Amino acid sequence: MPKTTSFLSLDLGAGALKAAEFEVTETGTLQLLQFAVVPLGAEGTQEATREAAVIRAVKNLIAERGVQARDANICATGSSVFSKFVKLPPVDTAKVTQIIQYEAQQNVPFPLEEVVWDFQILGTAPSGELEVLLVAIKADVVEGLFRSAQQAGLRLQLVDVSPAALCNAFRYSYGELEGCTLLLDIGARSSNLLFLEKGKVYSRSINIGANSITHDFASESKLSFDDAERVKAEKGFVSLGGAYEEPDDPQAAAISKIARQVMTRLHIQVNQTIQFYRGQQGGSAPVRLFLAGGASIMPYTAQFFADKLNLAVEYFNPFRNVQIGPAVNTQELERVAHCFGEVVGLGLRNLAHCPVELNLMPKSSLKRQEFGRKRPYFVATVFCLVLVVFAYALLFNRIAGVKQKELAQIEEELRPWQERQQELDAALQKFRNTSNELAQHAGWMEDRRYWPAILTELRRALMQTERVSARPGVETGVWIESMAVQTTDIPKPPGGDAQPEMAPPPEIDPTRPPPRPVAGPQTNEIAYIKINCRGVNLNAVSPSANTELAFAFAKELQVRDTQLRELEARLKEPNLAEADRKAIEKQIEDLRPGVLFDKDGTQLSGQLPPVENEAPTFTFGVTLMLKRPIKL
Repeated sequence: MPKTTSFLSLDLGAGALKAAEFEVTETGTLQLLQFAVVPLGAEGTQEATREAAVIRAVKNLIAERGVQARDANICATGSSVFSKFVKLPPVDTAKVTQIIQYEAQQNVPFPLEEVVWDFQILGTAPSGELEVLLVAIKADVVEGLFRSAQQAGLRLQLVDVSPAALCNAFRYSYGELEGCTLLLDIGARSSNLLFLEKGKVYSRSINIGANSITHDFASESKLSFDDAERVKAEKGFVSLGGAYEEPDDPQAAAISKIARQVMTRLHIQVNQTIQFYRGQQGGSAPVRLFLAGGASIMPYTAQFFADKLNLAVEYFNPFRNVQIGPAVNTQELERVAHCFGEVVGLGLRNLAHCPVELNLMPKSSLKRQEFGRKRPYFVATVFCLVLVVFAYALLFNRIAGVKQKELAQIEEELRPWQERQQELDAALQKFRNTSNELAQHAGWMEDRRYWPAILTELRRALMQTERVSARPGVETGVWIESMAVQTTDIPKPPGGDAQPEMAPPPEIDPTRPPPRPVAGPQTNEIAYIKINCRGVNLNAVSPSANTELAFAFAKELQVRDTQLRELEARLKEPNLAEADRKAIEKQIEDLRPGVLFDKDGTQLSGQLPPVENEAPTFTFGVTLMLKRPIKL
């Protein structure tokens, strides 16, 4: 007997991936081979990371469970699907599609070219109007589902929506029930509410789910989403309110109150929908409630809705009429069966005709599937083309032989000229190398006057410092003991911009931030000079006299760059007279050659060591940042 082929049903919920591998048995029944629930975590709730999380979950599922099936049916999340029940006037069958397209343009909140949409005629109202279920989903969402399936190695067969899949699963499992049944599927991000009675179906998606409990509890308890979800799973329940005693555990008490608040909001929406269904849709009052979805098993949820709606409540078992394979863990299945309504509904699409059959496959995907079916014909066509090309190749091969001989003759004639070109290229490279050496030597010749200018500027600054720091009757002196060049950027000293041990006098601004050059590897130029200075100890005159002397020297090294910047700033003034502009430009031209040190990088370095009053001298360091680095 031929072996049946299995297939996958995947419900991509906001909080978890529900998957099942089915096969259709020889007797025409649906058999469950294996199932799994894979949490998607916080990544599954974020649009930016959801697709990657889904792909990873599907790949892990296939690898860990050894899934052999490659055909897959997928159910999109209810929060991403727009659905609406519309009534159409009784018209000729040929015009139904045209009228429904018009209704889609009026009701779908997106341009039709940006969505994938489908419809199902559910029946005829007593007034003769056609009752139609219209569903739509953004095309990029479906394309994301297709990419997820393709990257996981699956072939996507159809894309269904939660209300339709739940309706098919319920009809298959509880088709014998009389009266109006209310099915409430509580998911992570949203909830689906279905009314099912003979010849009538109505659904509504409510944007309230279990994640609302997790988010509110995480915000109140200052926990991460994952930690709050774990605590909710371990300790959460729906508070019964009234005179019931609160639990001793503060986390359990907090979750129970939040859960009751969320369930109360959900109950209000359910109650309003019941009134709308009975008043506007002409439906009957529900006589029972089935709970489904991952959030429905939180303790006391069933009792909460039984008290609020005054209805008999039980949990939906979509596997009621599904054959269970021998390898399935039935105890584990009983624990999560209420979450698999959409999964079973997807599986039924491969079994027989279903009450609601929608397929939101995008046109691009359908074209790819159509191409796959026509691929053998394309292969045969390509084979014929290859034969034709081969015949032409034989002809062109002969022609190519003749051309090859002519090309060899031309190359032989070109060989002497190619050798001359190589000689010219070598001579040109030699010329370039010589020019670079000359430019380097010219730079060295130019820099030979740079060092004397630096020393002259240092001498001027020392002399000026001694003049401005002179005190009556006190010998004042400052000189340079040593100098060292720095070919790497000077890193910023630890502890911030200011140096508290070297408090400046009032006229120096210590808050001016020095530059922050990026420390790098050794370079071929001198950018900094570090000098160690020594001065006559003036502690006996004033405790701050040494510091004032050191800062006066640093300031004197910055003074020319400061003057240059002030002149350049004045030059940018909008209302500057032309005569004044020319005078300032002349001052800048005369001053610029003498500006050797950059004021932003020229500063005191290190710390001023404590000096006894009896010591004749004290030392301090200064880092000079050259305005123009010296090439080596």
